[in-house]
Parts: sequence; C-alpha cells; structure tokens
Amino acid sequence: MADSSAPADQPEREPSDDTGLLPAELRSWMQLLAAAGTIEQQLRSRVKDTTGISHDEFLLLCLLADQPGSSLRMTRIAELLGRPKTRLTYQVACLQHAGLITKNSACGDRRGVEVALTDKARTLLSESSRPLADAVAEAIARTACAQRYTQLQHLLPTSQGSGEDTTEQKK
Repeated sequence: MADSSAPADQPEREPSDDTGLLPAELRSWMQLLAAAGTIEQQLRSRVKDTTGISHDEFLLLCLLADQPGSSLRMTRIAELLGRPKTRLTYQVACLQHAGLITKNSACGDRRGVEVALTDKARTLLSESSRPLADAVAEAIARTACAQRYTQLQHLLPTSQGSGEDTTEQKK
C-alpha cells in the first residue's frame, strides 16, 4: 500500500529501500555529501590553476555573478555560503586586493557592507567558467555511476518545477 502522505511528484518508495540502520533518504544524503566532497577535492587545484584564486574565493565570485547587479551584502553572502563572517571578511579582503571585487557601504545602512564584482572579475569568470564547468562534469562522471546520478537527480528540483524527470535515459 502506498503512503498517501507522500507528495505526488516524488517516486514511491519500495519497502526494500530501508535496509540496515539508515533510511533511504539519509543514505542518499550521505552519498550526495560524499560525492560532493570528492568532486570538490578534485576541483580545488583546478580552480587555483585556472583562476589564480582559492576555491572558496571562486565560490564567492560565482555567487556574486549569479545575483542581479552582481552584488550582495556581506551578511547575505555569509548566510548563503554558510561561512563565519570573520572568514568571509578575509576572503573579501583577498579578492578586493586582487581587484576582483569592490566593497561599499550599503545604501541606507551605514553599518552594512555591499560587495560587487569588478570588470576584471567578470572577465576572469567568462574566461574560466567553461573549462571549469567541463571539469565539474568530468568529476561527476568519474564519481557517480549512472544509477546513483539518477537517484540523486530525484533530490533536485526540476528546471521548470513540473516534477517531471529530466534525466537522460539509463544506458
């Protein structure tokens, strides 16, 4: 009998999914974290070699690049990246020294600080993002087999929010 409380767009779990001590969802979450950690380790040196900045600094630039106006307040960056403000302050100082971001007082709040990309950062991202995106795809392919990729894909929202499975056919 199916669980009527499960959302309609989620695949129905079979009883065999919960073998051992961990429920299937927790096992999937742990596999996702392990895969992400492996991929991150594979990319750290590639990011440094390609951009000349650290992986964490690169993540900060990517976060800014994905925002309207390519800027955010420091407190929001800390929330989105899950970083302590002291660590973020150091990363922002390094990026500012490299000429990749600017720091200004937030409009209407003299205590707030807003960080924005510079043209130099935009150029760096435009030149490095395709090779790094290809490296991410390669790292994922090396880390996750097709079956696990499909399972993990179910944890992610679809691009149109329709709940349809947009993954490729299994080979």
